[in-house]
Amino acid sequence: MPVAKGIGRMIQFGIAKETARGTANAAADYWLPWSEHSIDEKDARVPIDTAIGVIEDGNGETIAKQWAEASVKAPVDDTILPLFLISLLGTNTPAANSDPSGIVYNNTITVAQTPIHQSLSLYSNDDLSTVDYKYALGVCTSFELDYMVGKFVEFIAKLKCKKGATATNTPASTTINRFLGHHMTFKIAANLAGLTAASAVTIRGAKLLIQNNIEDDHNLGSLAPTDFVNKQFKITGEFELCWVDETYKTIAIAGTSKALRFDLINTDVTIGTSANPELRIDLANAIFGQPTRAIKLNDMVIQTIPFTAYYSTGDSKMVTILATNLKNGY
Repeated sequence: MPVAKGIGRMIQFGIAKETARGTANAAADYWLPWSEHSIDEKDARVPIDTAIGVIEDGNGETIAKQWAEASVKAPVDDTILPLFLISLLGTNTPAANSDPSGIVYNNTITVAQTPIHQSLSLYSNDDLSTVDYKYALGVCTSFELDYMVGKFVEFIAKLKCKKGATATNTPASTTINRFLGHHMTFKIAANLAGLTAASAVTIRGAKLLIQNNIEDDHNLGSLAPTDFVNKQFKITGEFELCWVDETYKTIAIAGTSKALRFDLINTDVTIGTSANPELRIDLANAIFGQPTRAIKLNDMVIQTIPFTAYYSTGDSKMVTILATNLKNGY
């Protein structure tokens, strides 16, 4: 019998890198330790609105399209999270890390210049209803990173996929390493090549939003979408720090391009012989918006600097993401 009532902890969320696009893999690659999530069936309906000799409005409605949408919030980790980023950006190039153990890898994730990026299969294991589902053709529509002081760095991924099919799922745990705010290093440089040598900038928090601008590819002959196609790729964000001078206001007014680095290195954990889990995001060409300040009597004056990332013709890229972990590709 299904459990009469329960809490969200009893429902688990899984993902897999899809082998055949649009066909759900038999089992999840990972079961994500989440803090919030949902997978909901969606449809578009057409009203039956024809005259039948009465004044009542319409005769009913019929389903014309079916799909599903998911949202998941979780702490950023070194092993599972990169799979979302590979789906979002499209390309992953693994290479051996310099660690002498030979088991540590650098997964370099870049933007694929194609409207078709890696699809995911999604899974729900529901101990409340005792009905499990798997969902094919999962694509990331947006991905938000939130870097906070004194907390786990978190992400929110939003996805679209096909309508769910019943399944028998068997969740399993994966060893992962998470990142806290104190694992973060933020850098600003004149260009991408200058980021490594640049000094760290002390900030109080930051956010990144990556959007794929997905378009549903629905066609005649089926309720389900044929595909979900990504269009223009966009990254925006902001960072916060104490107001001490007009440095960033001056940069914003001038419209000067800057390279940005958001580098998470968990120095509390060793993988291989002497390496550390890492998730590094480099933006080659960011333009600052005007800083805003909340000025209150007894509070520190904090400035928030928004920015938009653009493609750098000199570097032939907008963004590069490096995930250092024990995965030789995905």
